[in-house]
Amino acid sequence: MKRIFSVFLLACVMAVSVQAQDVAGYKRIVRSLSSSKFLGRGYAKGGVLKAGEYIEKEFRIAGVDAVINQPFKININTFPGKMRMSVDARKLNPGSDFVMREYSPGVTGEFSLYYIDTLNYSAEKVLSDLKKPENRNAMVVCDFWFTYRHKDDFKKLESKDGCSNAGMIYVWDTPLKFYKAYGDHVAPKPVIWVSSDFPKNAKNVSLEIENKFLTNFESNNVVARVNGRKHDKCYVFCAHYDHLGNLGTTVIYPGANDNASGTAAILTLAEYYANNQPEYDIWFIAFSGEDSGLNGSNWFVEHPLVPLNQIKYLFNLDMIGDNNPVQYCEVSSQGMDGFRKMQSINSKQNLFKELHLGKLDANSDHWPFAQKGVPCIMFENESGDAFPYYHTPKDDYDHVYFDTYPKIFKLVTEFIGK
Repeated sequence: MKRIFSVFLLACVMAVSVQAQDVAGYKRIVRSLSSSKFLGRGYAKGGVLKAGEYIEKEFRIAGVDAVINQPFKININTFPGKMRMSVDARKLNPGSDFVMREYSPGVTGEFSLYYIDTLNYSAEKVLSDLKKPENRNAMVVCDFWFTYRHKDDFKKLESKDGCSNAGMIYVWDTPLKFYKAYGDHVAPKPVIWVSSDFPKNAKNVSLEIENKFLTNFESNNVVARVNGRKHDKCYVFCAHYDHLGNLGTTVIYPGANDNASGTAAILTLAEYYANNQPEYDIWFIAFSGEDSGLNGSNWFVEHPLVPLNQIKYLFNLDMIGDNNPVQYCEVSSQGMDGFRKMQSINSKQNLFKELHLGKLDANSDHWPFAQKGVPCIMFENESGDAFPYYHTPKDDYDHVYFDTYPKIFKLVTEFIGK
């Protein structure tokens, strides 16, 4: 009878554990947010707005005590239209063979190519060559990392008055990454990143690329609250739900790892705490505008819905859809005591091989809070099998992993419980 009771008790504990983590619900939300329905959760075609509505609905289904939409406006450059490029009549594929720098204008026409001689480089010679009639209005081709080492020279070539070249083509590592972080303006000339197999001696490039600059585009932080037994302090879980959207009419960036994975986690955590009242209030913030420059989180800290000095600890979940057994973390100076407690929990529970402490940086939504003195941590799973697909069209449901989520869930709920 004791043995039967023990087995029954163990089964109940396991069932509660599975229910608490809701892995099935987590996978469902990741799959939905990274589907074509939300168009990469970008700005040009309203995918981010549809995603915000979906997240609000999921918070309400979870049973939270309050849901608040916090609107803000951004200026953002987008590429919703034509996206065609060919070199010496060979068609290149957007997203894999070439991507646009996020601040590039549209460009249409046929252009000659001028290759930078990196072995015998002379900035004066380049400027002189580009003034020759045969090179006027040429697209300049160069290895990206070489241009990075000669930033000032190439800034002149990218500027309006620096030279008569039509734009820049930079050869970069593959898979090519697409970004939004500097898309709040449109540069004078197009800058295109191409893959490493771009020809080294081509003559001409044909371009038909459309951009659309959105002014005062309104997006929302979707904020939810679960009431605790005490209201003078609180915990915060956050994750950004926006992503890169589209590149032209056919290429979508699903963003399963970045950051459907973190968004799904805070939704399941909201459901957990709605069914298990915490001691203190817990806030859940799904930020928009992270990929375009931390717009949503910067707006929140300047217009907080809860006093920042009441936040006991903030957890930022960004790109946790991976399988690296070492968990990368960034922690504010005020959050170090809490980090050491998490290290202790991690060791006792044998969750991750290590909580690796990285340099605190302005790379995600914890940063504005850290600048305001809020104790906070970012969890980001780097160097796993999903990481190479970061900011590519292959960051989809088929290339995301679910190893990290249960460990993060266990770590943060135990931390709050203690």
